[in-house]
Amino acid sequence: MTEEMKNDLPTVHWFPGHMAKARRLITENLKLVDVVIELLDARIPYSSANPMLLELIGEKPRVVALNKSDLADPATTKAWIDLYKKQQVQAVSIDAMTGVGMKTLVKMAEELARVKTEKLVSRGANARAARVMILGIPNVGKSSLINRLAGASVTRTADKPGVTKSKQWIKIGKNLDLLDTPGILWPKFEDMTVGLKLAFTGAINDEAYDMEKVMSVFLETMAADYPERLIERYKLIGELPKTSAEILEMIGKKRGFLLKGGIIDHEKGRRIIINEFRAGKLGLISLDQPNAQQVH
Repeated sequence: MTEEMKNDLPTVHWFPGHMAKARRLITENLKLVDVVIELLDARIPYSSANPMLLELIGEKPRVVALNKSDLADPATTKAWIDLYKKQQVQAVSIDAMTGVGMKTLVKMAEELARVKTEKLVSRGANARAARVMILGIPNVGKSSLINRLAGASVTRTADKPGVTKSKQWIKIGKNLDLLDTPGILWPKFEDMTVGLKLAFTGAINDEAYDMEKVMSVFLETMAADYPERLIERYKLIGELPKTSAEILEMIGKKRGFLLKGGIIDHEKGRRIIINEFRAGKLGLISLDQPNAQQVH
């Protein structure tokens, strides 16, 4: 995203009432767990990382899991994993839908928890399973991850944010007890591009922002960073136009998003394009590039 684009960004905020309740719930239950799994979207590891969580977690051991890795640029995801390791943070890329990375994630969580569980045994307590809490923003895939780990559909899943709204314990094999909690966003995005990327990926409810303005930025971002993906997906001929409106017109004509009289149905076009991005139909795309300042 160019500096010129950043100077004229639409504002995106979303902080429903249950988010404040979720923060209290997490704070109250952190003392019950040994390890925190922070679940991020591999396409936007920085933008999907809630800076509030580090404050809540404190010194509690954590594992960073980059979910939806099947939708992200693998080279960029690897760079993020390497950066976390340099920061002494355990990190793994996963795909909760197919199970990729599950064994590594469980092993990391169990190893980090062992310090706590062995200390309890040394003090005379009975041996117990490691207790883990999964934390992350809405729609990052927590329910899908838990279902995959548990091997059964134990939580409600939906492709919209805010589905999980209460805590529940789930047994994961013999060595892991897992506490699910609601996703939490933060009240204000200091970096406006963070809110936009959360909107792009569906972490923020589509009804909570101006779709026309947000999609304008999305198309400009794609044209700047991944122009070949738009050209290939929508079979466009020649170079992309300079403005998002012209790009939308070109795609609309090619795909036949037309109203009566041959007028382009812009609303339908925007919805289809963003849904195809979220489904991975535009290719493997990473919107956050790693740098040392971006590791929370």
